[in-house]
Amino acid sequence: MIIFEINPPSSKLDSFKHPKSYFQLTFYHQGQKKKKIEMTNLILWHKLPISETELNLSIVLRCGQTFRWKNINNVWTFATKDRILLLKQEQRQQRYHHQHHHQQQQQQQRENDFIEYSHIMKSDKKGTYNDTLSWISDYFTLDTKLHDLYASWKVSGKKYSTTISKFDSHTGIRTLRQDPWECLISFICSSNNNVKRISKMCDNLCEHFGDLVNEYEGYKHYSFPTPEQLSASNTESKLRELGFGYRAKYIYQTAKKFTSPEYPDITIEKLMSMRDMDYEQAHEFLLQLSGVGPKVADCICLMSLDKHDVVPIDTHVYQIAVRDFKYKGKRDLKTLNKEMHRNIRKFFRDIFGDYAGWAQSVLFAADLNDFNNGTNVVSVELSQSKGLKREVDDDTDAVKNSVVTGTTTTTTTTTTTSTTANSRAVKKRRTTSVKIEA
Repeated sequence: MIIFEINPPSSKLDSFKHPKSYFQLTFYHQGQKKKKIEMTNLILWHKLPISETELNLSIVLRCGQTFRWKNINNVWTFATKDRILLLKQEQRQQRYHHQHHHQQQQQQQRENDFIEYSHIMKSDKKGTYNDTLSWISDYFTLDTKLHDLYASWKVSGKKYSTTISKFDSHTGIRTLRQDPWECLISFICSSNNNVKRISKMCDNLCEHFGDLVNEYEGYKHYSFPTPEQLSASNTESKLRELGFGYRAKYIYQTAKKFTSPEYPDITIEKLMSMRDMDYEQAHEFLLQLSGVGPKVADCICLMSLDKHDVVPIDTHVYQIAVRDFKYKGKRDLKTLNKEMHRNIRKFFRDIFGDYAGWAQSVLFAADLNDFNNGTNVVSVELSQSKGLKREVDDDTDAVKNSVVTGTTTTTTTTTTTSTTANSRAVKKRRTTSVKIEA
């Protein structure tokens, strides 16, 4: 019989989640002490039953909707005001790698149709796993059944499409319901930009203006800054130093509008209330903010204000309409006027209905060639026999997923990150991961 002893003794599993708690795990076999491991964190994982066709984290979190999720040792992390959210999902190809029979594959799929979730609270905050689950359900709009939408889109789009349906090849892509303030500032950063650079800008906003929430695997997580934190007099100059360019002025001016008595009708409460208003009202409210044009306003409406039928239009979406759905227009068109925006939006709305914006998100993601776009953190493992194995791109800002196969309870890791204008130093620490299912 093997006995595990945890020191100091604790009767409350909730105490395990505190990242600054100190534990020693001692192994006993037949009464003799065998091994002692020092631990600084023990995370309690919970299962959320959901199939990968309903939610595919590896695509949804990297397709240009959101910019602050990080993948650290195959765990997706995201900081809110009071906690770090942790999510894990085993990919389909990993599940079936050693399965040889169809019946076994089906059984394995049923057993693995879940996402694991946990959290690390801010040191001065308390929270429950029910709160975390509620946040996840709201953020990923899990009350909307993606299977039914995909089935409808395949039927309605069949007579238009000139290619194999993207709804067959790219499943599990749903539109997020983000915090409207964060979504607003993130998409102001998106102007003439790419996902990797937008992600770096959002990280810089959090690190230099937000509050430290906690650490996971040696990586510090910060909350997204509030309007008050972004409206200080030196905000614009500091953002320019961080490489935001002309977007620095837009972010500062927008934050000032939300905090200044000169704009009594521009408040966070009013922004949140746009979820209950119609599209035209929400769109007009957003257009009065600095750095927000028609497309950025449409992105915010779709991804945070519950306007599911809104299709943000740019030349990329226009080309999808022409190429795949027989929309009449020139393939090499470089600019779109207001009337064309309206016509293309109506074109997709007529095909896909009330969730046309969601359908467009699938089509957009299907056109992306590379999901290693800066939202991941590389893990570097220390092998006992081979030494350090580095998995870092030639461009130190571009990082790649490290795929972990098998399950280990004790690993030594070095985490390399580059999320600020000045690259972070490489961090090296010992971590112990003990999996407890609940």
